[in-house]
Amino acid sequence: MIGRFVYLKDVVTLQLDPEKCVGCGFCTDVCPHGVFVRENGSIRIAFRDACMECGACARNCPADAIRVRTGVGCAQAVIHSMIGRSGEGCCSLDSGCC
Repeated sequence: MIGRFVYLKDVVTLQLDPEKCVGCGFCTDVCPHGVFVRENGSIRIAFRDACMECGACARNCPADAIRVRTGVGCAQAVIHSMIGRSGEGCCSLDSGCC
């Protein structure tokens, strides 16, 4: 992938528990923005700010090693700003946190 889209810096709720992760790679397969990488049989978050918080990774993780609050934070703020809403979500563009 050439270049990664960063929605808003440092607001993503995505978390990976490396102790639970079995390294299956499902998250790398389903993530639309290539947030995860697989190296030496392990998964790590490489591009956290590219996460749009869709939740595909968490829903497809058989080890329950991934947590993300879907529909909040970065992705929700971007979507609401695009359709003209303000004050929506935990980090809307006009909330002052970004």
